[in-house]
This record gives sequence, C-alpha cells and structure tokens, in this order.
Amino acid sequence: MLTTLKQIIQEVSQLPSLEESLDRLATLVKQTMGVDSCAVYLADWQSRRYVLTATDGLDKRAIGQVKIGFDEGLIGLVGDREEPLNIENAPAHPSFKHYPEVKEDNYHAFIGTPIVHQRKVLGVISLQQEISRRFSEDDEAFLITLAAQVALYIANAEMQGQLKFSEEQALEDKDKGIRVLNGIPGSPGLAIGIGYAANFQHELRNLVTRRAPDTEVQINRYRQAVELTRKSVEELSSGLSEALPDDVKAIFQLYHQLLDANSLGREVENKIREGWNASSSLKFVVEAYAARFENMDDPYMRERAVDIIDLSNRILANIIGDVEKPQTLEANVKYILVAKEVSAPMLAEFPPEQLAGIVSIKGSNNSHAAILARAMGVPAVMGLPHISVNLLKSQELFIDGYSGRLVLNIDTNTMAGYQHLINEEQALFEKIDSEADAPPITQDGQRVSLMVNAGLSADLELDQYRQGDGVGLYRTEIPFMMRERFPSEREQYEIYKHVLVTHPNKEITMRTLDVGGDKPLAYFPISEENPFLGWRGIRLTLDHPDIFLVQVRAMLRASIGLSNLHILLPMISSLNEVDEAKRLIKQAFLEVKSEAMEQDQMLSKPAVGVMLEVPAVLFQLPQLAERVDFFSVGTNDMTQYLLAVDRNNPRVASLYSSYHPSVLNALQQIQQVAAQYNVPVTVCGELAGEPRGALILIAMGYRKLSMNAHSLRKISWVIRNMSIHDSRQMLSEILNYDSPMAVQEALSEYLEAKGLGGLVRAGK
Repeated sequence: MLTTLKQIIQEVSQLPSLEESLDRLATLVKQTMGVDSCAVYLADWQSRRYVLTATDGLDKRAIGQVKIGFDEGLIGLVGDREEPLNIENAPAHPSFKHYPEVKEDNYHAFIGTPIVHQRKVLGVISLQQEISRRFSEDDEAFLITLAAQVALYIANAEMQGQLKFSEEQALEDKDKGIRVLNGIPGSPGLAIGIGYAANFQHELRNLVTRRAPDTEVQINRYRQAVELTRKSVEELSSGLSEALPDDVKAIFQLYHQLLDANSLGREVENKIREGWNASSSLKFVVEAYAARFENMDDPYMRERAVDIIDLSNRILANIIGDVEKPQTLEANVKYILVAKEVSAPMLAEFPPEQLAGIVSIKGSNNSHAAILARAMGVPAVMGLPHISVNLLKSQELFIDGYSGRLVLNIDTNTMAGYQHLINEEQALFEKIDSEADAPPITQDGQRVSLMVNAGLSADLELDQYRQGDGVGLYRTEIPFMMRERFPSEREQYEIYKHVLVTHPNKEITMRTLDVGGDKPLAYFPISEENPFLGWRGIRLTLDHPDIFLVQVRAMLRASIGLSNLHILLPMISSLNEVDEAKRLIKQAFLEVKSEAMEQDQMLSKPAVGVMLEVPAVLFQLPQLAERVDFFSVGTNDMTQYLLAVDRNNPRVASLYSSYHPSVLNALQQIQQVAAQYNVPVTVCGELAGEPRGALILIAMGYRKLSMNAHSLRKISWVIRNMSIHDSRQMLSEILNYDSPMAVQEALSEYLEAKGLGGLVRAGK
C-alpha cells in the first residue's frame, strides 16, 4: 500500500495546477481501488459548501457546478463528523441527497473520508460502486492515509492562492479575498508596505556543473570574483548604523571569514584543479558546507547555511559577470523586503528610510535577518512555508511582527483599520520615548528593577537605554559560537572585564556556557536524537570541568577590584549539579584570590544563582534556596518543557504560550517560595519583555525583570501606568482560567482600560 501511495502522490504533485492534480488523483485512485467512481470535493468556507472539483466516474460537466452545503447529504455528513463514512447502500441512508447533475443513480456502495489539515476540513474524497457492499477496513485505511497526504498538498495550494471555486471569484480574489498567513514572529512591530522581491538572478542551486580545461584562467576568475564580493561586503558592513550593537555588526564577520583564502578559497581552487570551472567548483564546495550546517540540530547554527549560500550567490554573480541590477524604488514609498531567505547583506543594502518590514519565506527567529531586524527596530515575519515570493511581489502587505501574521489582498476598510493600529502604536511609542528617563515606579509607589538580556554588546545596550539597572542575563555562549575554537581564558577575560568595568555600579549576571545539544559549537559537534533533552548547559560543562573552570576563572579575574559579578548556572535539574558547580567555582575563586592578593587587589565573592527552566526544580525550590544566592527564571525553556512544545516547529508553535495556566501557576509557585526564603528572583525570558507578561509577573510579586534592551522603555511605561493593587485583584481570577487565550484577553482588557491597548492589540 505504501508504495502505491507514494507513486500516486509523486505523480500528482508533479502536475502544474491543482485542478490537473486532483483530476489525475481521481483517476489513479479509481484504478487502484477498483471502484466505479472517485470524486474530490473541496470546501469553500466562504459559502460553506463543498464544491465538486474532480471526478472519474461521475459526470465531468458537474465539476464546479455541484455545490453541497456543509450540512447536506453524505458529503456534508462526512465533513461534519470529521471521520470516514462507509455505507453499503447509500440511497437508503437518511442523509442521502440526490444530485441529478452528477448522474450517480446506479451507485449504491459509498465510502467517504474528510481531507483535514491542522484541524480544518479542506474537503472530502468519496468512492462509489454500483453493487451494494461494505468497503473493507484495508480500503478505509488506504483512503484515510491518502487523504492525509492530499491534505498537505491542498493546504499548500490554498496558501499559494490556487484555490478558486468560480471564474467570478478568481477575477475578484485579488481585490476581495483577504488572506491571513501565519508564520513565526521575527521582530515585533506593525507595518504596511509594498512587497519588494529580493532574489538572485543566478543561484548555485540552479547551476549546471561544467568542466573547464583552462585551470589558471578559472582560478583567476574565482579570485577576482571573491575580491569584488569582499569589497561589496565591506561597503555594506561599514554602512551599518553606528547605533547597532557590536554583536549585530559582528554578523558580517562570518562573511569576511568565508571570503578568506584559507576558508572556502582553498577548497574551491582544489576543485578547479580537478578540471571543473570556477562556478561549478564553488557550487560543490558551498553545498557541502551548507549541508553541514543544515544538518545541525541547533536552529541558530542551521541558519548559518543561509549566510553561506547568500554569500556564494554573490560570488557566483561576479564570476559570471552579470550582477543583477536592483529593482528601482519609488520615492516616498515604504517597502516590505520579501525573499525566500532574507540575509543580513540584503538588509544592509536596502535603504533604511524605505524599509517598513521584512518577510522571509524560510528562516526562524534565530536567523541573522531576524537578529538584525530586532536591532534595527523593523517588524519581521519569518517561516512562511509553501508561499511563493512572486505571490507577495508588488502587493500591498500588512505584517504583524508580534504574532507572526502576514495579511494580503486587503480591502480598503481593513487597510484603514490596520493603518489606525500603526498610527496608534507610533503615537504611543513617541510618548514612551519622551519619558524614556522616567523611573519604572507603579502608580501605588512600587519600584521595579528592569535589566537587559545581552550578548557581546551589553555595555553599548546599557549606554543606549540608561534606565537599565544592569544585565540580568549575559549570554556568554556568543563569543564561543563566533569562533573556530574555544576562546582562551585571556580572550574571555577581556570580554568580561570590558562589560564589568564599564558599569561597575550595576549588577552584571553572567550565565556560564549554555551550549550543547540543540546549540552545538561548530568545533565541538554533538549529535543527539532529542537535543532539547540532551547534553547541554551545566550537564556539558560539568562533564568538562576544564571548560567550566577556564570560563569561571576568566569571570573572576575580570571582577578583581569590582563587586558586580553574578554567576548564573543554566539547565539545572538536580541539587548535585548545583553542589558540584559551586565546588568548582570555589576552587577557581581560591586560585584567583591568590593572584589578586599577590597584586594587592581585592576579589569579591560573586553571587551564584541558578536558572529555573527545567520543571523538575519546581519540586526542589526550598532545597535550592538554601544553596544559592538568587534565582533566574527562564520562561522560554520552562514553557517549552512544561507544555512539551517546540516553539520553532510551525506544526505545534500555536500550542506554545507562556500564558498557559500551568506555566503561570509554576511562576506563582516560584515567586512564593523565593519570597518565603528571601531569595532574590529575576525573570529573564521573553515573557518579561511583553506588556501583558510584565503586568502579570509584577502582580505575582516579581520585582526584577530582564529583557531585550528595546523593550525597556515600553515595559517601564506599562509599570508607570499600572496599579499593583488592581493587578493583584485580577491575578486570582486569571490563575483559574482554562486557556492561554482567556488569560491574554483579560490582560489585554486591563491594558486597554489604561490606554495601553496599542502595545498588545495586534498580537492578540
């Protein structure tokens, strides 16, 4: 059966249009099942009818003409029940309805199964036979399996705008058929703009490989192309805004490294010497490199394949000598950059004053494009599979970077509504910026400490956002990921020292190395079937005390003469891990203290805390409180583990919500235990940087929130406009709600009443 199914789906998927594919499907299924008729009905949700779209056995003149209501006949019954219907004598069934146009008078046996994709019925496949009989369980299983395969194909066609139920609708669809596509939030914000398609004229994946006898000519051609590309990349990177953080600008370091002769160059030239031309040699080497990255479990590392391919396509264009001229932009028009995979250079070369937003068909919120977009404050939506770039080109689009929505084919009234949201958001942010230096104190006089989640650029981010009280989460893995080897103790010391000494009076919390499993280092590969439950965080570094001790020593040496270092241990799931880590920290402290005394300098003992992200620690909080100086709650991983949802998986991403009642009750429990044992606690997950999230966390009693630097002013504004007394009254009700949606609606209503609806309305 499996072989037959594969053959049917493979043949059907190669046909150019949906109509041809379904027509061929009906014929193949009829032949395979040995029945007298096979028909495919597609659901038109606008008119709530099933439309006969393809058949072999019924009258083909009825295609597009026969439309069965969702509550009519056997087809309607199959769709309504959302399960197969197997009937020996269909005309005798009470739900049977006769449609003379299809000419099915002689058919008795009937079996139908719904075509379902992500809980939505897309249509019905039915088989009929003249003789009265009940179809076998094998027949039913085959049809169910086939429908599941066909569902994905139809859903893709629907998203690409191929689904039309009449000529009239096909003509009016562009103007009246509003379509909402759901992707992954890449960068928050709202934007309206004209789709600008950024594609390469020459791409390695489409290149036909060829041999060439003139080896030296090909090598020179390759080297000249690399030099031209190098100059272009240098111009792009030097043109980036000085206001962007250093770790964002450092994205271009990868491009410079790849352009180095000792990187790609040597391997490409070796391929040329084997007899291939320059373009083909580049293709062989680059596709091998890209495959290594694409096979990594870590989403961040997988995204590096995008950068390699982007750079190589630029080199290819220079080899061929046919660099594509950029599309002319109309003055005073805002554009939304659309590409199969948006890369950092695409963003850098686009005029910033005309860039309203970004849509990347592929990619995640770990891509360099998403990182750059967040740093630039540009809304972005990532990961919209099966959508053609050409479908979005030159169309007026609305993107919601809060929820990951893309809307097209927008009517005038709806567009006016979206523009109103954007205007409201802009006016609110102007007001927020005007009070940027106001302290985050609630209306009833409670001060909340706001801190920054940072990487390499903690010092710059704290300079830009002066109200930040320090760094609540310093991700030390970034320097590790940007090198081709483990950074030395001296290299780490210089990085940490710069951050600590720049803000000596602000608390700086440095998380020990959090890689492994889903975040492998290129020079320390780890292959695991389930990386999120694997060898990562503290598990890896305790197994490699050499790595852990070098890093902790670098932190401690950087803190000599200062007292603002806090050390945070990630991925803690047992008390033994805390005890062992503290033993190693003590060992490193004694070593560095001896050095400090020899230099007649002071070494303060750092506060040591743990990340609360693994659900197991929720049941050991009192014991942890006796061992550590502070807690830090990572709501991203805690939500993922509590709900068993990978938020970067589009099939289940809709189930991921930190507003889930179970997550909120876990957060409430943590705060209560922390208060009972007088242990300071910070929330450093994304929830802290969301208006609704900050509201409910403060209501629970949290007084330290750490977030992306761009969220500080927004959350400070929320705090100044909220009352802890009012929010606490709402909290007891919220913790008993049944769903994340109910929680979010209640929080949104509170913010709306406070005049802050523009901060959350689009992302509901």
